[in-house]
Amino acid sequence: MTGRRLFRTGLALAGAAALTTAALAAPTQAATTSTTGTTEACVMTTGAITAAGAQSISFVRGTPPVKSHWLDTNGLFQPGKVRVTAQFVREPNAIGADIYGDVIEGDSLYSVAFGVGDHGELDPDWPPARRRVGGGWSTYRALEVSEYEVVKDRVYRSTAYGLRNDGTLFRWNTSDGSWRRTGSAPGFGSVKSMALIGKTATSDTFLANLSGGALYTIKIPLSTPMKPVVTKVRPSGWGGFEKLIADKCGNSGTLLLAIDNDTKSGYTYAMSHANGAATVIQNLGKVNSTFPDAVNFRWANIPRGDPLNGG
Repeated sequence: MTGRRLFRTGLALAGAAALTTAALAAPTQAATTSTTGTTEACVMTTGAITAAGAQSISFVRGTPPVKSHWLDTNGLFQPGKVRVTAQFVREPNAIGADIYGDVIEGDSLYSVAFGVGDHGELDPDWPPARRRVGGGWSTYRALEVSEYEVVKDRVYRSTAYGLRNDGTLFRWNTSDGSWRRTGSAPGFGSVKSMALIGKTATSDTFLANLSGGALYTIKIPLSTPMKPVVTKVRPSGWGGFEKLIADKCGNSGTLLLAIDNDTKSGYTYAMSHANGAATVIQNLGKVNSTFPDAVNFRWANIPRGDPLNGG
């Protein structure tokens, strides 16, 4: 994927520079034993939009888990305007990184792209650019984008999901800055948070916690009509979390961060490949630092270096 790609304009595989798949790796990584028994450097890269409108990067790692703040980029958003955000992608370049993602402000959805230097400062040659996707988003409470890419076979897709307050889950294909709706499904009104844990050429899988405390996977084939497959993982104990964030751990596992906005605390879990009630979930403990911001998200690598195999 070439640099300075504004709003996911599509593939540019021919002649693309080789980029590291560990672009967001922490400076040092603590070894964590995954639920499959393999020792891996499992690190959660988390982001937040602060009340002042800055964007942050932090790492969560280890047992018990430790949160280490890396850097902030100031002056991106108006204070208090961003209500919901999908993942943001950080793509390294010669002077720092290109960054892009999607946010909901008020009733509008925006795609945002900008450049930063090594210390998070805005690149004056590529200041923040915003593309308004459309209106009608004030009733949405969750948003995520799944980008999947296989270089050799020249496969790329960008699929967005939005959860509306009435419990309807929507799906879009995104290309060249446009969003084309490809399906919807009702019945998700009790979902509090959804974390993307698996993506393939033909489906996406989310881990979702419900207000009543249950934990489910939601597998969504990309076929039409949209028919999610919902599977219970745990019957209770997960209702207190307002945000789930997931990242790869081991070959097919997941490192899960669960954030309680009321207490501003976070907990991490090592999770095996999702398999209903047989899924192994190991509690790694409470994170040593707080999560003071209401809007939290996952930092992702470029699609070719961002495998999620947990579901």
